[in-house]
Amino acid sequence: MSKIKICGLKSENDVKIVNKYGPDYVGFILAPSKRQVNYEVAKKLKALLNPSILAVGVFVNESLEVIGQYAEDKVIDVVQLHGDESLEMIKELKQQVSIPVIKAMRIKDEKQLKHLLSFIQEVTADYLLFDTYQEGLYGGSGKSFDWKLLEVVKRSYFLAGGIGLHNIEEACKWKPFAIDVSSGVETNGVKDAIKVSELIQKYRAYEA
Repeated sequence: MSKIKICGLKSENDVKIVNKYGPDYVGFILAPSKRQVNYEVAKKLKALLNPSILAVGVFVNESLEVIGQYAEDKVIDVVQLHGDESLEMIKELKQQVSIPVIKAMRIKDEKQLKHLLSFIQEVTADYLLFDTYQEGLYGGSGKSFDWKLLEVVKRSYFLAGGIGLHNIEEACKWKPFAIDVSSGVETNGVKDAIKVSELIQKYRAYEA
């Protein structure tokens, strides 16, 4: 059964929503983004979060020191690397922190995915995450890519990019480890309790 992640929490109200509907993971964006939060906000939101929900810290080309501090202070339960992090950096990070690491990759087309296959096989991250490639953006495009391309991937992965009520069932068919949703449960850039509820209900009904 796939797990579900609601990404881009920014407020106490967002935490109230996820505490009520119970996804498996939530994401704090700790890099430049319209959904970015700083250390103090992330720490406050984590303290309010139901302990059964794992908090993922999303970083883009961040230093080992900064990531390590978030992990050591238990502000996050999982690290997500959404930039151009190298195999060597990820290996170092895995030696430094005792929490799981997700490495995100942005998918453009079949040709580009083939170039990534050796990296996918070698990377020491615990999980992969596949998002949609968009020029100038590291994530949060709100658009999906051709998920059929992932048939060649033999590792556990999070599936992201343009997932919402309209295609959550199609996303489940690919049996990802987890489904990652952000803008698909927002209205005017704010997490919408009704959309979160409906998406999680629809997902659980499909997976039942």
